[in-house]
Amino acid sequence: MTGFGEARRQVGALTIGVEVRAINNRHFKLSFRASEGYGAIESEVEAITRESVRRGTVQLNLRVERPLNVDDYRINTEVLENYRRQLEAYTGRGEWNDPDDMRMLLALPGAIDEHARGDLDPRDDWPAIESVLREALASLATMRAQEGKALAADLTANSRQIVQHLEAVTRRAPQVTQSYQSRLTNRVQQALSELNVSVEPADLLREIALFADRSDISEEIVRLRSHLQQFDSAIASSESAGRKLEFIVQEMGREVNTIGSKANDSEISHLVVEMKTALERIREQIQNVE
Repeated sequence: MTGFGEARRQVGALTIGVEVRAINNRHFKLSFRASEGYGAIESEVEAITRESVRRGTVQLNLRVERPLNVDDYRINTEVLENYRRQLEAYTGRGEWNDPDDMRMLLALPGAIDEHARGDLDPRDDWPAIESVLREALASLATMRAQEGKALAADLTANSRQIVQHLEAVTRRAPQVTQSYQSRLTNRVQQALSELNVSVEPADLLREIALFADRSDISEEIVRLRSHLQQFDSAIASSESAGRKLEFIVQEMGREVNTIGSKANDSEISHLVVEMKTALERIREQIQNVE
């Protein structure tokens, strides 16, 4: 499911901002961007994110701003000495102690190293970052929950359509054998009158019994009805159900296909097409389910 969440907070001397976006994906994938020096905490960020998002592509931006202090700057003496030697060779001047000269030298690229402290560990700031991250993820979850309600309503509507078509199949199924018996009896009687021969009733009954056995879909109807109940239960569950729904829909499709292949009836075949159409809509939607 898609969604957006953000949080920003001042924690001590730090200003921390987190933006998180989620788009549909069958699997979990994190795209993490962070302020310089904070890429090292990606594993911690991913672990927390996975608690809230199990499926989807997540784009997460972390911004950490800290006030600068005197230890964040260093004069690069080697670079300055190199500039001085080049200028001395170019101008022939031997003294570069004038304040204007110093300002000019210090303004040259590389003369001052900014944020030169190498002892900063981003994990020292992790407790503060984690609290802001969780706040942003909670905001994301709220938006995704709203989308989830609409998605659940659509899935339930399609499930109800399948139930209605299945009930129609259930009512039609007993009539299939009776219809076949009538057609077979009429054809046999017509053939017998034309050929002036007779046939044993037991042979006719045996053929009807074989047809009834081949076209019996009672077991498939029971299993499909059970899968539909499991589907509704999974939709109503508060737990992550995306992969479970995928499996249930796969089993539902198998039963629907079997009903269509065994029924030998045009009316049931039409109902099977309608059930397959609803199932396909469900398959597309459950790719977005957490």
